[in-house]
Amino acid sequence: MSNSKLKRDALLYHTKPTPGKIQVVPTKKHATQRDLSLAYSPGVAAPCLEIAKNKKDVYKYTSKGNLVAVISNGTAVLGLGNIGPEASKPVMEGKGLLFKIFADIDVFDIEVDATDIDKFVEAVKAIAPTFGGINLEDIKAPEAFEIERRLKEELDIPVMHDDQHGTAIISAAALKNACEIANKDISKVQIVVSGAGAAAVSCTRLYIKLGAKPENIVMLDSKGVIRKDRENLTPEKAEFATSKDLHTLEEAMKNSDVFIGLSQGNILTPKMVASMAKNPIVFAMANPDPEISYNLAVKTRKDIIMATGRSDHPNQVNNVLGFPFIFRGALDVRATKINEEMKMAAVHALADLAKSPVPEQVNIVYDQVNLSFGKEYIIPKPFDPRLIYEIPPAVAKAAMDSGVATEPITDWDKYKDHLMERLGTGNKIVRLLHDRARSNPKKVVFAEADHLDVLKAAQTVYDEKIGIPILLGDKETILDLKKEIGFTGKVEIIDPKTPEEQPRRHRFAEKYWQARQRKGIKLLDAQKWMRERNYFAAMMVNEGEADAMITGYTRSYVTVVKPMLELVGMAKGVSRVAAANLMLTQRGPIFLADTTININPTANHLAKISQLTASLAKVFNIKPNIAMLSYSNFGASQNEDSKKIAQAIKLIHRNYPNVVIDGELQADFALNPELLKKEFPFSKLVDKKVNVLIFPNLDAANITYKLMKELYDATSIGPIMLGLNKPVHILQLGASVDEMVNMAAIAVIDAQEKAKK
Repeated sequence: MSNSKLKRDALLYHTKPTPGKIQVVPTKKHATQRDLSLAYSPGVAAPCLEIAKNKKDVYKYTSKGNLVAVISNGTAVLGLGNIGPEASKPVMEGKGLLFKIFADIDVFDIEVDATDIDKFVEAVKAIAPTFGGINLEDIKAPEAFEIERRLKEELDIPVMHDDQHGTAIISAAALKNACEIANKDISKVQIVVSGAGAAAVSCTRLYIKLGAKPENIVMLDSKGVIRKDRENLTPEKAEFATSKDLHTLEEAMKNSDVFIGLSQGNILTPKMVASMAKNPIVFAMANPDPEISYNLAVKTRKDIIMATGRSDHPNQVNNVLGFPFIFRGALDVRATKINEEMKMAAVHALADLAKSPVPEQVNIVYDQVNLSFGKEYIIPKPFDPRLIYEIPPAVAKAAMDSGVATEPITDWDKYKDHLMERLGTGNKIVRLLHDRARSNPKKVVFAEADHLDVLKAAQTVYDEKIGIPILLGDKETILDLKKEIGFTGKVEIIDPKTPEEQPRRHRFAEKYWQARQRKGIKLLDAQKWMRERNYFAAMMVNEGEADAMITGYTRSYVTVVKPMLELVGMAKGVSRVAAANLMLTQRGPIFLADTTININPTANHLAKISQLTASLAKVFNIKPNIAMLSYSNFGASQNEDSKKIAQAIKLIHRNYPNVVIDGELQADFALNPELLKKEFPFSKLVDKKVNVLIFPNLDAANITYKLMKELYDATSIGPIMLGLNKPVHILQLGASVDEMVNMAAIAVIDAQEKAKK
């Protein structure tokens, strides 16, 4: 993606549809006068008086216990430097977003216009009663050290400067595991630290707590090796000054075991890496360009264990592995601080997690057959679902053991269940979907690429490397639109109607005619239809000239489905095609079927639809728990529609006894576990979280998914075609750009799956 395109997209992202990235959302009912009288005057007086009597009750009656302040003065923002508090706000909002999506922690971002340490500390102390924790961010050293020290001493809530400790915790976990793999004793390794800012100092301190010896550490700043004979050293630099006769990075690197880079890009040369000891450990963590590129480093030394701050290489040292989960654990026991014991607990928990068997979901996302502990996997991946229920308990227990927890946890199993329920999986599905597609991108034909929104979707797919777009339509129009939106990527553009495509049209027509000549298709008709983009695109997929296709933006679903069924046909062993929508809801992902194809399916059809949808759920690594819906429960009605559902259930229970499915069920009983267990304790769905809903007819399914989408702002991915022989997916008329991008990712994943068979 070009810098100008990235800038334009970023500005648009932060502007539309609402400026900024976070908002305040009510957590209580507020529709009636009674609700408002409880929320505010006069009812609000009751909790106020209770808190006045017992200050700790603020956690009971307000959101304080799950609210963190992300606070900055904008003096050291990312790689942008001292840009001021207002300019730092987008970063602080982004940090708030990460807190929420990874650990369900609410955030107010606070930008303080104060560079003086005393003023800054006083400002934070004055607002601290609002919050359950303080995350300091992007404050320059050495002021950051003093600010954090004072706030930790003077406040009774957790305070952490993530720039210092986040990288330290993640890299310490990686270093622990790297030493184990390299068969090195951390107490004996020679460590070179390039950089002397807040992160470098905090990292080095934590490595020492992990077992590294101060006398084995050499730290460098912009002037070279920090030596004891240098004058005017800050206290932090003096702490790591060496008496060794070293002056340059090149000298320091000779026979060293570990390089820690927290400085600037491309300062570490292959010669320096070559001079390191056997099985060298190199953490080049400068962003966006590491101190040495990953590819150059591994080319230089085959025995290297390498980590960077980048997501496009193994072993990413990413702070999101730490701060959301550390604060989650601290908040959940109402810790008065985040101490060294809690940080070390996070280090060990992260290191241990990398040694545990990796869930298939993570393997799928990162396109690995079997991620396992080794040189290219020394720390967990950011999308590992275990982080939320492994790291917070370790931090919480350390807080309890070290005496800083004020609300100890007694039932750890219940606590882990609570953590898993906080986020579910729905909010991560889109990210996982795109990452999985990106792991092995396929050629996707966009059959209506001369429409602006379709081209925008293709541009996103191209820029994000989700797939390789092939654009069908009027070439001149597409080129004009590409110029208009700044789509500079080199992609194939095909206009099926042009003379140059005649040989391919005739070849496709011949193939189509041979397949359908005994079903009323004439060769001349086939040749005429191959001028139509949908027919042409489908034949491209059939003939292996593309891996998948997306269409339907400008035409009704029915008119597009028919030719796809004729051209592509059903997959082997499939007797009925169907379509499902994946709805991303607050209770997690729910699959709805059939939403577009089968108008009034029979009992046998419903059984087939259930099988197809269950297989789709498994592609997302979701174990399907299926409810077949009706207006009645378990034989309460003898209407033909109810009997149809009951018969479908019998078919599945008899032929596929291991499938978790039941019905007929009303929707409220299917989605309310307590209600179901109370009234129908015999159901196969008791104590299961239903995540697949099969509807009795197209009316019910289509109306439901569109109501959910519009009334409850549930993200819809689909309709996803099920049972076709090739990866062909049909959009709803007028689909949004985001919906088309998601469907393109689905098409790529479908192509990946079909390629395996």
